Amino acid sequence: MSKQPRKQRKFLHNAPLHVRRKFMSVMLSKELREEYGKRSIPVRKGDTVQVMRGDFKDHEGKVEKVDLKNYRVMVEGASVQKPDGNPVYHSIHPSKLVIVELDMDDDERNQIMERKG
Repeated sequence: MSKQPRKQRKFLHNAPLHVRRKFMSVMLSKELREEYGKRSIPVRKGDTVQVMRGDFKDHEGKVEKVDLKNYRVMVEGASVQKPDGNPVYHSIHPSKLVIVELDMDDDERNQIMERKG
């Protein structure tokens, strides 16, 4: 893999969806990190996250949408008003989030959390 910034940007821009999902990994809170023995995990709809940076710092809410195309996450309650009064989600980069509560409804995700490594 190259160290050149232009090739890194090209790789990010041209990455397929199954690779982009890995880039959408979000750090786990200290409690979850101790419980599962993992540092981060790809975010998904239904997880509860806390915003660590930006205009919505310390805001906590459920993930409403994960946008793999633009590498952004939409969090419930983190929205701005348009001039006509309609609320619009303020998209947040996953590196600025911490997962506070995991949505463990999926069997596949349970297997991911239980495996070693």
